[in-house]
Amino acid sequence: MSLEMFGFRAMWSPYFFVVLIFVTLLFFLAATKYKEQLSSEAEGLTKKQGILFVSTIVLLYVIKGSPLDLLGHIMFSAHMTQMAFLYLVIPPMLIASIPHWMWRKLLEIRLVGGVFHFFTKPLIALVVFNGLFSFYHIPLIFDVIKVDMVLHAIYTTILFISAIFMWWPLVNHLQEYQYLYGIKRIGYIFANGVLLTPACALIIFADNPMYATFSDPRAWAQALELCVPTSALSGLSLSGPEMLNWLPLLEDQQLGGVLMKIIQEIVYGTVLAQIFYEWYRKENADAEKIDPIPDLQSVE
Repeated sequence: MSLEMFGFRAMWSPYFFVVLIFVTLLFFLAATKYKEQLSSEAEGLTKKQGILFVSTIVLLYVIKGSPLDLLGHIMFSAHMTQMAFLYLVIPPMLIASIPHWMWRKLLEIRLVGGVFHFFTKPLIALVVFNGLFSFYHIPLIFDVIKVDMVLHAIYTTILFISAIFMWWPLVNHLQEYQYLYGIKRIGYIFANGVLLTPACALIIFADNPMYATFSDPRAWAQALELCVPTSALSGLSLSGPEMLNWLPLLEDQQLGGVLMKIIQEIVYGTVLAQIFYEWYRKENADAEKIDPIPDLQSVE
């Protein structure tokens, strides 16, 4: 059976596509044409930032608007792939793509600035994001959120914002928001990896399928309503996720945990490599500033 039976709207999310196009146009208008009206800073949008923002929007559509989103309601491994990219890849890309003056303009809003100042403190950001992520994957909590459209929208939005808070101390370049330097940045990344491990391990080493929304036909059908119009579902005869999942349910669940951990390690490893490179470049720059010891013979 094919995903096409769920219809074009379920597979390609046209409304979400239109929203993303509107956000992209609004961003480029604000960053170029109306920059001077919005901020007195002379800093403009660089080519790198523009490409990065478009790449972020495209990736966001692939994760939440393409057939992968529908597949994420059928296969747990697809769901965890979504989670990995949505919370570990997209937030740092988004932060880096937005010009400094835009961030400063946003953070000038008292409420927004106050929330950022508190929740981007490294220890708080670590605990909040990893705590929310682990809490979400407790089977009882997961199955309740997964079948309620309002709860699902609220929780995943809060989780995405907490992911931005978590990445902020590492990725942002605003001088007034620099909390981590040197070895602390490395420790912060390792702490993130450690705190996310228990949730992945629980999923990987489980003896039975943990989530009713990926194993029980009734709960699965309810969860599917979040991305498939009721009119499309009413005309289908679905026995359960196994009719579309080419893996046994337990193996699919274990694969999801493994994929989450692998993507996490790749992302954090890339960030570590970048930190070491910047550290090396800074050390070389500092060394070049030091005057060499004069040759005494040449002086004589």
